Amino acid sequence: MKISYNWLKQFIKTDWSPEKTGELLTDLGLEVEGIESFQSIKGGLEGIVVGEVLTCVQHPNADRLKVTTVNIGEETPLQIVCGAPNVAAGQKVPVATIGTTLYTSEGEAWKIKKGKIRGEESHGMICAEDELGLGSSHEGILVLDEKIKVGALASEIFKVENDHVFEIGLTPNRADAMSHFGTARDLKAGLLQKDINLELITPSVSAFHVDSRTLKIDVEVNDKELAPRYCGVTISGIKVEASPAWLQNRLKAIGLAPKNNVVDITNYVLHELGQPLHAFDANKITGNKVIVKTLPKGTKFTTLDEVERELHEEDLMICDAEKPMCIAGVFGGIESGVTESTTSIFLESAYFNPVSVRKTAKRHGLNTDASFRFERGIDPNITEYALKRAALLIQDIAGGEITSDVIDMYPNKIEDFQVRLSFENAKKLIGEEIPKEVIKRILTSLDIKVNNVTEAGLGLTVPAYRNDVQREADVIEEILRVYGYNNIKTTEKLNASISNSSRFEDYKLQNIVGNQLSAQGFYEIMANSLTNPKYIALTQNLNDEHNVEMLNPLSNDLSVMRQSLLFSGLEAVSHNINRKRDNLKLYEFGKTYHNYNGNREEHKHLSLFVSGNRNTERWNAPTQQSDFFYLKGTITAVLERLGITSLKVSPIKNDVFSEGISLSKGKVKLVEFGLIGKKVLKHFGIAQSVLFADFNWDNIIETVKQNNITFKDIPKYPEVRRDFALLLDDNVTFEQIDTIAMQTEKQLLKDVDLFDVYQGKNLPKGKKSYAVSFTLQDEHKTLTDKQIDKIMNKLQSNFEKQLGAELR
Repeated sequence: MKISYNWLKQFIKTDWSPEKTGELLTDLGLEVEGIESFQSIKGGLEGIVVGEVLTCVQHPNADRLKVTTVNIGEETPLQIVCGAPNVAAGQKVPVATIGTTLYTSEGEAWKIKKGKIRGEESHGMICAEDELGLGSSHEGILVLDEKIKVGALASEIFKVENDHVFEIGLTPNRADAMSHFGTARDLKAGLLQKDINLELITPSVSAFHVDSRTLKIDVEVNDKELAPRYCGVTISGIKVEASPAWLQNRLKAIGLAPKNNVVDITNYVLHELGQPLHAFDANKITGNKVIVKTLPKGTKFTTLDEVERELHEEDLMICDAEKPMCIAGVFGGIESGVTESTTSIFLESAYFNPVSVRKTAKRHGLNTDASFRFERGIDPNITEYALKRAALLIQDIAGGEITSDVIDMYPNKIEDFQVRLSFENAKKLIGEEIPKEVIKRILTSLDIKVNNVTEAGLGLTVPAYRNDVQREADVIEEILRVYGYNNIKTTEKLNASISNSSRFEDYKLQNIVGNQLSAQGFYEIMANSLTNPKYIALTQNLNDEHNVEMLNPLSNDLSVMRQSLLFSGLEAVSHNINRKRDNLKLYEFGKTYHNYNGNREEHKHLSLFVSGNRNTERWNAPTQQSDFFYLKGTITAVLERLGITSLKVSPIKNDVFSEGISLSKGKVKLVEFGLIGKKVLKHFGIAQSVLFADFNWDNIIETVKQNNITFKDIPKYPEVRRDFALLLDDNVTFEQIDTIAMQTEKQLLKDVDLFDVYQGKNLPKGKKSYAVSFTLQDEHKTLTDKQIDKIMNKLQSNFEKQLGAELR
């Protein structure tokens, strides 16, 4: 939000410097992010003086140029070569002296230098009005009043206004400060705390009166909840033209481009008082009737930006007897706006429901100065006052007369808030006791009325425009920000409490796993929980009926909560690959959100994404592609680190994975992982393979809690390893070998491992060779060859019987 310092001083006559004022505003919670200088004429006409043309003769070497001598009040006149057709001796003209900086209409700077033009020296420039920024004409030089003194500064003649503009980072709760008047109101309270008591000046509307009742516009409000207050008045006989310089300067200072006097006045009052207004061409209002209502879904409406929009059934519209004219509180229509031919207007001032305006603005992707204020909640009791203020300005600047009574539809008055403040609670929250008289003075300076005073506290009435101050804690916050956070002393005593927490706390387990993954070269990502609803169509595993939809979405692409961490993670993968980071190992702890028959649920997940090479290229080590088994090893390491072993492996088939398996502990599914299908990857523009793992973190936590850890001595006796090279059918899996082996020898067999696979030449068709190692150990004695051979013979026999295996 931009605040002009000159404009601010119309409400409060302070002589503080802009920098000092900015510091106080920041202390009051209106954080000043920057202060910029503003000049009504770019460059401030510095270096431009009034000169008198003494002589003017034809340039000897150019038909369209003239050589002049110009007196600018110095001892020696300047010789200036000029190409303007209207230059003549005896004229008073603006002269840009050597070193002066001028600006083009696009804002580009260029400097006046001494030089020769077609052989004749030129020591300055006689300027046209567009070269000075005083207008758009370039037909010839600007000829000044002959009474003006030679050598006078152009900046004084044309009254260049210098201003400072505060850029305030306004927080959403401070709707009361969204204007120059609101900012001045806060500044007054801050100055009073420094014992500087200044009057807050408000524009008078006492001169407002009805001149005649010749143009009556009837108003009908169909939905009083969406439009609690609606005011209007007609003004006839106006002349629409450019605004006066003072008004244009006010708007330019805060970054607004002037349009015409009527529209400029509505914008002026908006930024002056915080009340949005809208002017309709009265001659375009069919049936002399304004109806505030909603329209059927799909109704077409073209706004001022010439975009045709489809209305929602909840969009509040300002209509006449036949058609919509304006989206209430958001944007006007192209058909009913004020133009140069407008002679009569219907001026609207209203209070619209903040939630309704916010939804409508977001639905149509519109963000206007009016919607910005309506969304946050304006002052419902300033509606009529702002209307009269704007009407008087229009009469003063555009002429005309008030031709109707003020219509004020306000059936249910929005009441002020009643709050009880306890001095003891204020002391507890602030951490310091503020004198009661100081508290009362601060509250009074903020327009908070003190109804009654007791030893224990105060009974207060908070004005309706302070919709962020409805609780005792809010009042205490107001006291503290005006009193000054910097004035609260820091205690030298540090209080801390120690709580007993379980080793199974979520954050502790996350830290364990996160540290392990980071040590393995993974990078943690944090993706947005809001996602695109169209992603649901990429898989049949998710259902759009289970979406948790946003009532107030930031955009259509971020309108639902995610049901899976997959798609937000693939966005990160695609983003990195597009920036030449092809080797990726990413993980994210996050939540998914689901709507099951109106019951909303959240589930915690851990996701892993692996793509490209598992290690960077080195001269002494070949690169290895990240594959299914690399991801499986990473997952197994994570689970084992948490003490989860003896997992059940099951294949999964869905349209997310082209190959995938799940790991379970008993009947509890812990993780699904595999290679993502090409259809899903193509949607994100990913050409290389991506592996994905989805841990059900809620189930992981519960499983870890039930896992009993037992400790035992490290065996003193050695392990023995024996190997088999087994010739097997292609359909035999290692899992079958492992299961048969463990069932055959449950006590002494400690581990079974596959260390080589061979398929191809010298093997019968449909066969493969597995090289399998078996680790045996007795924890109480050394194994004998006889025991080992007996176990190996039994294993061989079972493999032959159950799998049809042969030893190679």
